[in-house]
This record gives sequence, structure tokens and C-alpha cells, in this order.
Amino acid sequence: MLGKILVISGPSGSGKTTLISRLLEEEKNIFFSISSTTRELRYGEKNGVNYYYISEEEFKKSIENNEFLEWAIVHKNYYGTLLKPINEALESGKIVIFDIDVQGFNLIKDKFKDIITSVFITTPNQNELKKRLIKRGLDEAQIIKRRLMNAITEMSHIKEYDYFLINDDFKKTYKALKAIFRSINYKTSDLDLRKIIDNWID
Repeated sequence: MLGKILVISGPSGSGKTTLISRLLEEEKNIFFSISSTTRELRYGEKNGVNYYYISEEEFKKSIENNEFLEWAIVHKNYYGTLLKPINEALESGKIVIFDIDVQGFNLIKDKFKDIITSVFITTPNQNELKKRLIKRGLDEAQIIKRRLMNAITEMSHIKEYDYFLINDDFKKTYKALKAIFRSINYKTSDLDLRKIIDNWID
């Protein structure tokens, strides 16, 4: 059976990475889609774990070769998802998790509309997001301002997602995310109705 896709989006600093990491630890049959990026490696990050860190020249070559499912320029850096490993994971029946922004989600949702479940995660308010960005070491005013403006733009797309979570309490938010994850295989949107009826009649 073909696998499914879980898209998780939200502002930088909303807690997506921590929530996804917990899900990867506790649940099975998951393939986490690791994006490629041209941005610099941050403290504590690892190549091939957080992102595949490549040069702008390499990235543009992959664009020319049509190797990306989606790609975008965010905060002056390139980000993209390679298509080949996604197709392989779906063919093996795995649930593929994407941590991508609104722009990336809009690029892939039509291609995989029958197998996508989407979740938008954010903080209780803008001030809380700003506090989290500062806590992460982003103390440059211009960078924080740009991130907050980008977050406001992303928030206007909430209704395009299946679910909306406010990450004000990690345990509560994770419990909700896990429930969404576990419900994916029971969605009716991609069922073979004819086959189900035939089997039921028999």
C-alpha cells in the first residue's frame, strides 16, 4: 500500500523540530524528509540530520536537473526537498513527514493531495515567538524582525491546513500531534472504495 504524507509547517521558533524529534523517537514506519539548504550550519546541527548542507552551485544544478519536489528561497537561502527518496519511502508504505514552510506546502499539496495530512503549529502570540527566537541566540534585531514578519505572512495561510495547533504546552501539543499522526491511516480520502465494497460483500 502506498504511504502517506504528514506536512508540518509554522514559524521558525514555534517548536516544530522538538515535536517532530519526539514523534520520530516514539512512532514507527516513519521517513523524515530531510531538506537540502544553502544556509550555514548552526551550532548543534549535523549534516544529514537537520539538513543536507550544500553549496548554492550544487543546489542550482539540482534545480536544473529537476531533482527537487519543491524548492524555495527563504531568508535569502535556498531550501528544497529531493524527489527520489520521497518516492522510495512512499512506495515502501511509510508515512513521510515534511517540515516545510507554507510556500513549500503549496508546491506539493496538489501533487500528493490524496495522501497529505497537514498541520500548522505556532506560538500563543507574537511576543512569545520573539522570546523563543532570542533564546535560540537570534539577538540581531533585523533578523528577528524579518522572522516575525515572515511568521505573520505564514499565519494568513492557516485555513489551508487540516489542523492548527498552538504550542503553549509541549505535552499537550505533542499529544495532539501524535493523535493526528496515528489517525492518518484511517482517512477515507485515498481508499479504494470498489475494493472495500467487494471484500465486504464476499
